[in-house]
Amino acid sequence: MAVLPDDLSSALDDELARHPLARLTQSVDRLSARYRQGDAATSPILTSEADVAAYAGYRMPATYAAVHAVLAEAASRAPGFEPRTQIDVGGGTGAAVWAAAAVWPSLARCTVLEQVTGAIGLGKRLAAGSDRAAVRDAEWRRGLVDPASPAPDADLVTLSYVLGELPDATRADVVRWLAAKAGAVALIEPGTPAGYERIRVARAQLIELGLHVVAPCPHDAACPIVPGEDWCHFAARLPRSGLHRKLKAGTLGFEDEKFAYVVATRSTPARPDARIIRHPKKHKGWVALDLCTASEGLKPAVAVSKKQGPRYRAARDAEWGDGWSSA
Repeated sequence: MAVLPDDLSSALDDELARHPLARLTQSVDRLSARYRQGDAATSPILTSEADVAAYAGYRMPATYAAVHAVLAEAASRAPGFEPRTQIDVGGGTGAAVWAAAAVWPSLARCTVLEQVTGAIGLGKRLAAGSDRAAVRDAEWRRGLVDPASPAPDADLVTLSYVLGELPDATRADVVRWLAAKAGAVALIEPGTPAGYERIRVARAQLIELGLHVVAPCPHDAACPIVPGEDWCHFAARLPRSGLHRKLKAGTLGFEDEKFAYVVATRSTPARPDARIIRHPKKHKGWVALDLCTASEGLKPAVAVSKKQGPRYRAARDAEWGDGWSSA
């Protein structure tokens, strides 16, 4: 479970309590409809304080869970990478800053670039009570995702759930802009075929720019997945508070946030031989793993039997998204 830090959870609850629940749920319904219709990028959707609060309550826990999962995986594959600076582009209310600070205590200076004034205001209020100085003292800048402006200059540059809101023609310029001065770049999109395709294209571009994939891929070669036949994505499970369930009109005490992502850096990371790209299928006496490998491309339904002892036990404990060794 990816749990919000206590200080963030408490601050978010306090902010949501400033607005009537009926007003928040109305905003959530309207925002959800706009995104489903695909016009979220064509005009402003956060037009009031209640809209911003509803957006934060609806999306911030899931965004935090996804970004934290991505950055934690990157940290495990690049143990020598200890960023001191981060710029989160299109950062909304700051979920990626909170996630990065939880993964890397080394962070000393964080910057959030966001165009919505209300989101900046709420993000600042949430951050003010953080027990992590990098979050509490973060700099908030109002601005657009604009490749004509100076490139983000930081050890870590993050862009989460933003590529899909940009015009198709500008995405390549934006990726080039993000990577120009960054030590590492993390891009995250929804775990849908369309979100994966945006990540796939951005991944290829980052490699062309001379960066190396840290995660999720175990290689820098072309993605072996055939477009239109499948897509690469992962999931993070997060708990829902009572208010969270009401905002989402959900009954379960948890949800699974599905996402596609790539993290790339300028140095070659320590990568696993393979990545488990689907839930392992556990049978009596054996486990089937769907793998993306460094040397053989996709290997579906790789069988690990009980006769293999430690490897079988490892396969029984393995989860979707884990690395896997060929040894």
